[in-house]
Amino acid sequence: MSEILFLSHRIPFPPDRGDKIRSHHILKRLARIAPVHVATFADDEEDARHEAALASVAKSHCLVRRSKSLTWAGIEALVTARPVSVTAFRHRAIARYVARLLVTRPIAAIYVFSGQMGQYVPASFTGRVVADFVDVDSAKFDAYAEKGRGLRGWIDAREGVFLRAEEARLAGRANVSLLISTDEARLFKSRLPHSRSTRYAVRALANGIDSMLFDRELVGREPRVLASSGPRLIFTGQMDYAPNVDAAMRVIGSILPKIRQSFPDATFHVVGRSPTPRLLAHHGRDGAYVWGRVPDMRCWLKAADVALVPLDIGRGVQNKVLEAMAMELPVVLSPEAATGIPADHGRDFLIGEHDDALAAHVAEVLRNPDRAGALGRSARKFVVEQASWDAALASLPEIIGMATSSQPRGQTDLSRNAA
Repeated sequence: MSEILFLSHRIPFPPDRGDKIRSHHILKRLARIAPVHVATFADDEEDARHEAALASVAKSHCLVRRSKSLTWAGIEALVTARPVSVTAFRHRAIARYVARLLVTRPIAAIYVFSGQMGQYVPASFTGRVVADFVDVDSAKFDAYAEKGRGLRGWIDAREGVFLRAEEARLAGRANVSLLISTDEARLFKSRLPHSRSTRYAVRALANGIDSMLFDRELVGREPRVLASSGPRLIFTGQMDYAPNVDAAMRVIGSILPKIRQSFPDATFHVVGRSPTPRLLAHHGRDGAYVWGRVPDMRCWLKAADVALVPLDIGRGVQNKVLEAMAMELPVVLSPEAATGIPADHGRDFLIGEHDDALAAHVAEVLRNPDRAGALGRSARKFVVEQASWDAALASLPEIIGMATSSQPRGQTDLSRNAA
């Protein structure tokens, strides 16, 4: 029986951030198609504690604790003329596991989740290769470089150039390249070099949402949010990710003060793992609260009145937006945050082009509970009908080149706890 190798830059458990939510659902869907072997990294001890969950899905796995510092990855990138984000995920244990697996198991397809892991696909592999880039990383670094200055700007510009070359290399190697939306796929294809000898197959594979899990009827409200007496705004995400940090700081520095002119008791709650010192410095000041990692984001969303998502740089589809919509929370967001979500402004969420417009939309929702309720109900209806994971991943068996099989699978472990 044919088997699959799944390469992921982060362990797909727990599904508590955007990339891990996508990889989690894709891995589980692939496991319904054929036995899956997984090579992946744990960012920290919390990630590593979920190895048993990974083992319950994978036929075998290699989980490596990521320990290479960003400084060392940068030095290695300069020496090898590669992107820093590729050298950061270079590890001998993963390479050995992949090499041994391809010799000992009937691997018919390799699913590469995130471009950093394309380095582990050997040139000699003759099976099917699917490269899931999710979004266009090189374009993000180009955008960072435009905003940056000095050494930081140079580093981001270099990363954009080298990542673009790596994306083109992997796209040329893959049988199909996946992006999270049609807009992202179009952007990705426009940045590939034109060549008569290389044909690129690029298509969209959208994210979904588990609307049966993200249901406000299933959870209570988080007491720490309810302790704030006035209107409660929320922003969720991985809070050491630069666009998320910038969005939260945009609220704290500009949008929240505008809102508090009309609603002096309004508070803004930043919820998500690894908040930066820059954000933590604002905790408890001028209506801003920074909470860090939480066990169940649904409780925090249910306790809020409005989800405010003013991203300046948005690639692909924002899970934070879909989760808030599924929880019937009115969502006010920037055009960048709405990218790839075919919902309607004015019916399913409210889009603001600038800080004044975003603040005005929040005020509109806070002043009119009927309007807020209608937005929330329409948002959930959109998610339930158009954004389920089953619908999003229906084409995965065809993409991977395999028919669905219900054959039971045993589990072996070729390299448990490699380090």
